[in-house]
Amino acid sequence: MDSVSRETIAQPLGRRERKKLKVKERVYSSALALFTERGYDRTSIDEIAEHADVARGTFFNYFQRKEDLVGAWGEQRRNKLRERLEVPMQSAEGSVAVRLERCMTALGDINEEEREITGAMLSAWVKAGRPLLEEPFAAEIFASIVKSGLACGEVSPDVDPERVGNLLRDVYLGTLYRWTRTQQRKGALHEELNAVLQLFLHGLLVTPESHG
Repeated sequence: MDSVSRETIAQPLGRRERKKLKVKERVYSSALALFTERGYDRTSIDEIAEHADVARGTFFNYFQRKEDLVGAWGEQRRNKLRERLEVPMQSAEGSVAVRLERCMTALGDINEEEREITGAMLSAWVKAGRPLLEEPFAAEIFASIVKSGLACGEVSPDVDPERVGNLLRDVYLGTLYRWTRTQQRKGALHEELNAVLQLFLHGLLVTPESHG
């Protein structure tokens, strides 16, 4: 990002923009609270507006449909992942395995920090068809790590980074779905994610060399 872009982002918002941002955040927070309490399907736009103490029309100033709240949730999570990985991923230090572990741990922590919301919104995300509509953001991150490993000779040259990225995204989502349906101790999600990652990286078959 160049200096002009940074200065543009750093400029403070005016009073009107700040007020609009606060109202939008109140509507969004109210929606998530109701989705978590009642479920996505059983929550209406009128109920969200009442909970946020705004008129029904105000809701539509920020979100055209209830499904757009699900998209906003997904984007917020992508931003969190970007922020947590920005410095580690820019660093030249760390093997491909280490960087993949950082990514899995970050994904685990993000979900564990808001477990109840994650369970409710993950269900809404699936019902809204978002897994098919949205770009596979996590898969792209995984693939970029594998590509860097290819460039430095750490990864086998016959490996397809995009395929690996999609596989690891599938591993992440499958583990996440199971985790939301259980009552496990804190830290269990990212531990499970990294355990599956190790299996993915090192395989499950015994090689002839291992028998000595």
